[in-house]
Amino acid sequence: MKNPLRYQVSEYDCGPTSMLNAVSYLFAREEIQPEILRNIMIYSLDCYGQSGVLGQSGTSRMAMMFLSRWLSGVGDAGLLPIECQYLSGKSVYLGEQSLVVDALNRGGVVVMRLYMDGEHYVLLTKREGENIYLFDPYYMTENPFGSEIEFNLEQPCRYNRIVPFACFNREEAAPYALGKVAEREAVLLFDTRNKLTAERTIEYFI
Repeated sequence: MKNPLRYQVSEYDCGPTSMLNAVSYLFAREEIQPEILRNIMIYSLDCYGQSGVLGQSGTSRMAMMFLSRWLSGVGDAGLLPIECQYLSGKSVYLGEQSLVVDALNRGGVVVMRLYMDGEHYVLLTKREGENIYLFDPYYMTENPFGSEIEFNLEQPCRYNRIVPFACFNREEAAPYALGKVAEREAVLLFDTRNKLTAERTIEYFI
């Protein structure tokens, strides 16, 4: 059974919440071992805030890189059929040749760092045309961004925003923008049982 995706419980835990949502989206509740949940929380929220409080600046890129490698190790050990790939810099963008879009086309999901009143993590779950369906773990009941970004709170197991490619590819500090190229990052995650190969992906779109 698949659970509804979850919202963050503080101003800081968008990173671990999005990683937990990725696992929850890909796998049934009965397949997910407690060690995975425990370690996602232990290895995240590692940045100190200006007041010196641990976690008040969220989750670092290093922690996300480590988590992606640790989860790949879980897959290699046969504990869960999961595969991860960490991306950074110029490889993180939205377009026909991007690894991010390729992952979505192959049935994977993407945890991505972007801008939302500061750095923020969300889960990308689907691509349709030049729109991305995503689950933003920051709970809001009204859309403050205008008609370009669509809100939808009626798909709790799949997405709550629909955002066009163009919003992501901006380098300025704007809602859902990826920001400066050198600072971008994303984690691609797959259930290896359902991951489409390149050949099967081509056949699907033909």
